[in-house]
Amino acid sequence: MSDLTIVGAGPAGAATALGALHAAPGLDVRLVDRSSFPRDKACGDGVAPHVLDLLESVGVHGLLDDRVPVTRLHLRRGARSVEREMERPAYVVPRRVLDARLVEAAVAAGAQLVQRRVRTLADVDDVAVVVGADGAHSVVRRALGQPAGRRALALRGYGPTPAEHRGVQRIVFGHEHQPSYAWSFDRGDGLANIGYGEVLHDDRAPTRRELLARLDVLLPGAAEAGVDWMGHHLPLSSHRWHPADGRVLLVGDAAGLVNPLTGEGIFYAVATGIAAGRAAAAAVAAGDPRSAGRRHRAATRPLLSWHLRHTAAAARLTRSGRVLDAGLRASARDQRVFDDLVELGLARGRVTPRLAAGLARSLVTAPPKEK
Repeated sequence: MSDLTIVGAGPAGAATALGALHAAPGLDVRLVDRSSFPRDKACGDGVAPHVLDLLESVGVHGLLDDRVPVTRLHLRRGARSVEREMERPAYVVPRRVLDARLVEAAVAAGAQLVQRRVRTLADVDDVAVVVGADGAHSVVRRALGQPAGRRALALRGYGPTPAEHRGVQRIVFGHEHQPSYAWSFDRGDGLANIGYGEVLHDDRAPTRRELLARLDVLLPGAAEAGVDWMGHHLPLSSHRWHPADGRVLLVGDAAGLVNPLTGEGIFYAVATGIAAGRAAAAAVAAGDPRSAGRRHRAATRPLLSWHLRHTAAAARLTRSGRVLDAGLRASARDQRVFDDLVELGLARGRVTPRLAAGLARSLVTAPPKEK
């Protein structure tokens, strides 16, 4: 019997392995994925600096030192926009690159990479602790009987970076199908990650043609310029998350942890993965694998509890175009409000008193036609 098997070798799975092996270097860890690496994955490719902080805490240093940082964020809705320097630069890294590097780091730390498809929990029944890191359509989550929550649907491609988009992560919010936005994130190598996503409100999901048409409305010419289009579902987080007891854990997208404001999921994946790895290592060391769930819950509660409440509330508010416009005005007026908004959307930020006050002021002083 192995100590820990992780189903899925994306950022959540690799981070789980790294967290476990940093806590207990001799642990028997298997990282199981149906794909060989490197492999592509549909994503916005944005990596917040907080992700690198977490990885450094488990011994992974300099992971993206050869990549070009992105220093500015541009937000627009209609004629209203704001563009500012971010407090800390982010990175735009294709998942073909990022995931392969994380897997290499996990294997270097002592994990065994196994290429195999897991269809049921019976495929991994000879294990002390199992971690489901197998994404939006998680087999492990379904085996536990946990339903999927609200979802968004996004389409991603790559195209040449226009001169005015260089060094910038650009987001353009939609007027219809709210919440929705298009994006163009400069990779720093002449190409940009471009795409469009929207929250699903009923059983009918938009077609690829419809998604491309909506992208072209917000970023004219992007649909024609893009290649390598891939669609993906995003399981959006709610106002709370309660990891279950027992020896089977869920992390990242498999746990329904995608920021409902921005669609960002890599921070959650790495944060909950590292916590799950540490919890599994501690449970195995104690001779009590079933305590892994309790340990994981204790570690993630202070990390995500209040943050998820705040992102859920903010996501409800931003369904209103009036509130979105007020947020853009407040961010244009005050760099600190802008920074708080970025923190809420990319990592574990909250609706700070400063952000709330700035939003309220902008709502009260909105031009008459916006009230």
